[in-house]
Amino acid sequence: MMWYGQPGGWGWGYGMMGGFGWVFMLLLVIVVVALVVGLLRDVFIGMRGHHATPRASGSSARAILDERYARGEIDADEYKRRRADLDLH
Repeated sequence: MMWYGQPGGWGWGYGMMGGFGWVFMLLLVIVVVALVVGLLRDVFIGMRGHHATPRASGSSARAILDERYARGEIDADEYKRRRADLDLH
């Protein structure tokens, strides 16, 4: 359905890529949406702090204290004092 041969050269036609332009436009939209979703996912995962040390849910206070001592966050005196305090409760 082309009539570009009319005076002025304007009219209906198949347009770019012979009628399959809508397929390429659809693919372009899908790629752009996937890129935006991927970018937002990376941003929000970064905001949650996924680099933090994961802990099992429901970890006991004693297990957390043991982990902190093992990582060197607290010294032996602090560990013993807090452990004694936990044993009292």
